[in-house]
Amino acid sequence: MKAVFFEQHGELEVLKYGDLPNPEPRRDEALIRVRAVALNHLDIWVRRGWKGLRLTMPHITGSDVAGEVVSVNGPSSWTPGMKVIVSPGIVTVEDEWTRRGEDSVSPGYKILGEQLPGGLAEYVCVPVASLYRMPDNLAFEEAAAPLLVATTCWRMLFRRAHLMPGETVLVVGAGGGVNSHAIQFARAAGAEVIVLAGSRDKAERALSLGAKYCIDYKETPRWDLEVLKLTRGRGANVVVDNVGTATMAKSLRAAARGGRIVTVGNTSGYEVIYDNRLLFTKQLSIIGSTMGSRQDFIDALEFMWSHNIKPVIDRVAPLKDAVKMLALLEEGGQFGKIVLRP
Repeated sequence: MKAVFFEQHGELEVLKYGDLPNPEPRRDEALIRVRAVALNHLDIWVRRGWKGLRLTMPHITGSDVAGEVVSVNGPSSWTPGMKVIVSPGIVTVEDEWTRRGEDSVSPGYKILGEQLPGGLAEYVCVPVASLYRMPDNLAFEEAAAPLLVATTCWRMLFRRAHLMPGETVLVVGAGGGVNSHAIQFARAAGAEVIVLAGSRDKAERALSLGAKYCIDYKETPRWDLEVLKLTRGRGANVVVDNVGTATMAKSLRAAARGGRIVTVGNTSGYEVIYDNRLLFTKQLSIIGSTMGSRQDFIDALEFMWSHNIKPVIDRVAPLKDAVKMLALLEEGGQFGKIVLRP
């Protein structure tokens, strides 16, 4: 099969597009023909690697998969040709966290394309338990685009930050998949949304998704003060900050008393310095979140479909252009998801 893979950690130059053996499903796994796979920043981080990440090489990333069942190893109601989407969060053990529905907290929780071979290929093997029927009215690209980010966004906003109608949400950065979903999810839930953007184009697109205000952080370096101004001194009840080093200190200043700063990433770096006085005097909460449970996955997609929320797709490209598309993702040149077709 054709696949995009790497045989050692590193930058873009370690990626290869070529032939690998077709995977073979183990017991209770299905072989899926990939029809669409969306990119995430996770693809970049896994390729670069980190201490403690041990992969079998060559490794294939790609967490968001929509495709068709080819075969199933074991008894199953899934039959060849069925159109499916794949939950990227794979539960490999049952423990105290999974029994509470906190799958992504479990040490045995794995992500397709991270610890497990992913979908940047013509075929991928996944547990049958991770398959969900793809709605007939969706194209493969539209079905694949939101999977990881929608699950992540749902959990961070509603399960972790407990967003309520009437609250104000500040989304730090407009272009990424999680943040574009955060704008739409928060607006659909009855919140008022303020977004930071680095260009007029991204600002206009954020407003079209439902943001009430958009601040150009390049023209307004003290955007934290601008947030306070827009909220009449109150600040944002929930701050979505997946940038990290460059923004966290101002995110705390922009938060309302009793506010929650929720983070699922750190695109600018993971070492954060902030004024601790703001944390205790304003009684703020800094909340970490990662992916979500099987129920979070279902709830996120049903919320999208019931509110007619469409995933924001920046572009669709062939799998052979994956290296070029990952370079675009690293540069932050996209708005929304980049989807590849094998």
